[in-house]
Amino acid sequence: MSRMTEYIKTLEEEFKRLANPEIAVGQKAYMKNRFEFFGIKTTDRRAAYAIFLKKEFLPNQNELEKIVKTLWLMPEREFHYFGQELTLCYQKQLKESDLDLFEFMILNQSWWDTVDFIAPKLVGPYFKKYPQHRDKTVEKWLASGNIWLQRSCILFQLKYKTGFDTEMLEHVIHSLSGSKEFFINKAIGWILREYGKREPDWVVEFASRTPLHSLSRREALRIIQP
Repeated sequence: MSRMTEYIKTLEEEFKRLANPEIAVGQKAYMKNRFEFFGIKTTDRRAAYAIFLKKEFLPNQNELEKIVKTLWLMPEREFHYFGQELTLCYQKQLKESDLDLFEFMILNQSWWDTVDFIAPKLVGPYFKKYPQHRDKTVEKWLASGNIWLQRSCILFQLKYKTGFDTEMLEHVIHSLSGSKEFFINKAIGWILREYGKREPDWVVEFASRTPLHSLSRREALRIIQP
């Protein structure tokens, strides 16, 4: 048995040990029955896989893509949550090729709960480290027609404390103007609301001159103009 196979098998055994079918029913319903669940409460799940994320037990970074893709194609959502947490452990050692892995994660098993982790915590730092890939990738994702890639374009700056690019944000929002997708319009409101905590005047001014969807506008100004 390879080290990678053993690593995943041990994780699976731990998830099975903690499984609760009753909790799983509720978790599955909350996610619109899109995924299977072992039925582990968030606190218990995080405690369970904390040992797997300790530095001394982490797999070699060269195995990361294969491990994550294997986890990502497993049916239970807990594997996907673990896969993104595992990827986060290597954030300081981001490789230029990691963008392909992030795109795979966004495009597969897609739903808001993983995309909202991947975009700001993985894609965001990647674009800071490899800015030469940002504009081309954003244009590609915006033009893809895939709402999860598009949502990622909106949210990748969510955690930026410095270097927030309002010109890029404006371009993304204008490119998606007229969208009727809930997850797009909600994300636009979210990023504007978060940026508004630091620069409320900019957000108010932008909202005043931009034809935003009512949901986006309401979310953007909810704190600034309750």
